[in-house]
Amino acid sequence: MTSTATEPGTRTGSTVPEPPAPAARRSAPDGVRLDGVARSFDTPQGRHDVLRGLDLELRSGEILAVVGPSGCGKSTLLRLIAGLDRPSAGALSLGGTALVGTDERTAVAFQEPRLLPWRTLEKNVALGLPRTTPAKAGRERVRHLLQLVGLEHAADLRPREVSGGMAQRASLARALARSPQVLLLDEPFGALDALTRLRMQDLLLEIHAAEPTTVLVVTHDVEEALYLSDRVLLLRSLRTADQVEPGLPSLARTVEVPGARPRDRADAALAGLRMELLEGLGVHAHTTPSTTTSSEDR
Repeated sequence: MTSTATEPGTRTGSTVPEPPAPAARRSAPDGVRLDGVARSFDTPQGRHDVLRGLDLELRSGEILAVVGPSGCGKSTLLRLIAGLDRPSAGALSLGGTALVGTDERTAVAFQEPRLLPWRTLEKNVALGLPRTTPAKAGRERVRHLLQLVGLEHAADLRPREVSGGMAQRASLARALARSPQVLLLDEPFGALDALTRLRMQDLLLEIHAAEPTTVLVVTHDVEEALYLSDRVLLLRSLRTADQVEPGLPSLARTVEVPGARPRDRADAALAGLRMELLEGLGVHAHTTPSTTTSSEDR
């Protein structure tokens, strides 16, 4: 029978380990700029616009969350920045240089961990190292990352022997292995149970504090977006908008999130922003009779 490792408990009061020299000691990470970016696809029914007129600056070292209805181009935006797709119009730049194709300065983690089942967690993380990394430095880097994500005890286990949350931790460590300037996360915690998801959100903030990088996270979870990010981008669906105003851009609004991280999940200010974003997504608040003021009360 195969033994299965379980999710470790929350590391309350733990300190973030210092990276071994010379791990990723650097100046502020690069930012990303999009100027008039659009992406469209040809279909039997004609051209389908997914993104249109997107002007965006992903600031150095910030966490930017992207929310929006299904089909609004969230994952397409991430793929464009990752160099896995090319825009139909407009331009992208990273650190002031044109972003064309894949770039060693970016790394991606997806909703599924996508670990190689025949390799241990340690060897899966090592896949993210630059090919020119010396063997000793590579071992130290992988050891540090496993410690950072709380998997040092599971280094020799294979993906089938660990929980989904632990596999996702290994995926994050692999993405960080080459010390990327920009970390792109596409629904990274969407497949996890609610409790593990909350722990992974806190872990991401620990990682960001230990190894600052510019982060873009695509999510359907408005509360997650507000808890993690400095700003939240709300994208609109162009397919619906085209029926009313064909020239409408993809970006519906940008929300600045107040307060320093980590935030209080019960903060009233976040609750107000949550309602605003849900309204923007078409989820309207319901007013109960007890909170409605009648004309007789006025």
